[in-house]
Amino acid sequence: MLVPLFDYLDSIDFTGAGMFQYVSFRSIMAFIFSLLIATFIGRKIIRKLQVMQIGDVPRDLDVEGQLSKKGTPTMGGVIIFLSLIVPVLLFAKLNNIYIILMLISTVWLTVLGFADDYIKVFRKHKEGLKGKFKIIGQVGIGLIVGLTLYISPEVVIRENVQLNNGQPNEEVRFDEGEVKSTKTTIPFMKNNNLDYANIVGFMKEHKQAAGWVLFVLVTIFIVTAVSNGANLTDGLDGLTTGTSAIIGVGLGILAYVSSNMNFASYLNIMYIPGSEELVIYMSAFVGATVGFLWYNSYPAQVFMGDTGSLMLGGVIAVFAIIIRKELMLLFFCGMFLIESLSVMMQVSFFKWTKHRYGAGKRIFKMAPLHHHFQKPGNSGIEALIQKPLKAMPESKIVIRFWIISLLLAALAIVTLKIR
Repeated sequence: MLVPLFDYLDSIDFTGAGMFQYVSFRSIMAFIFSLLIATFIGRKIIRKLQVMQIGDVPRDLDVEGQLSKKGTPTMGGVIIFLSLIVPVLLFAKLNNIYIILMLISTVWLTVLGFADDYIKVFRKHKEGLKGKFKIIGQVGIGLIVGLTLYISPEVVIRENVQLNNGQPNEEVRFDEGEVKSTKTTIPFMKNNNLDYANIVGFMKEHKQAAGWVLFVLVTIFIVTAVSNGANLTDGLDGLTTGTSAIIGVGLGILAYVSSNMNFASYLNIMYIPGSEELVIYMSAFVGATVGFLWYNSYPAQVFMGDTGSLMLGGVIAVFAIIIRKELMLLFFCGMFLIESLSVMMQVSFFKWTKHRYGAGKRIFKMAPLHHHFQKPGNSGIEALIQKPLKAMPESKIVIRFWIISLLLAALAIVTLKIR
């Protein structure tokens, strides 16, 4: 909203108005504003939630430290939403197709998570929104994002082409024209982008259209998977919030280099015109999550609930897809992936052993994985993995998971250079 105003002020030589032309300045302002909004409105929202008696009941009160959390206000994802959306509206160019997509995704997923929390808290249904409706909502936003990227003429790239000129350092140039493309970046692979159209090459003359269909399906899958992964990870104070902030910093860096022809050439990645505005969104995202940590860090004064966790995972996925780095989410969202896999392994192994031996067995003491470390070993739970034998403090688990996420994010960025 402020960009057109300051463009006008700059045109009449108003001192300092030209600063709004710089993405770096607007990104810093978005970060500061989101951090301040989260900090200042957080206390008021928490008090309101307490007055409304919107308290959470942990999934398993038998886990160490969970009993003390009973009654802690939930639905705090509203704090993240407000502190994210307001700076983006103020400092980003709202006619940018990528910003429009991110705003739609943010609102859509927040409403979906809010509906889930509302049913749990006010309707007293422990399961919340039925799983099929939650999936329909996630598939819906994935479909909107995928089709928009396919249809919109503003969504174009300039592909990186590496020239072998016989010199020690090969030169990377970009195609002259901006084109619609089904290509994405592959980690570790040198001089090669993955084209979804090539995967369906058997379609021959229809392979380009089939490539877009595949791209949309991949978009739906990734948005759903990462959104649910963040939701499963949200079980310890500050775990999902801090992990999301780390991922946000990494993706923000990739958005910036993808929008700068010099940096994109240096890293041998495609150039994406217009993606520089996404840096502003991600700056606000990081500010909002860090600001929320003021209240969500151990011991938490408020939980984000599905209002926050479904949105955080979903927008991370949409952001990565827009800048054509969705395959790198295997690294960036490695913590979400590990948590999701631990649940799938636990459930599958329990069902298999129950079918085969008549009694279900577990791999972990508890799932998702973060709860496994909260349970002492040999405590009566029959599980293949009993270590650690001593229950770990919650704050130590969270910080160690953050460190792992930080290493994975660094590795994701490094993969672009070591190709």
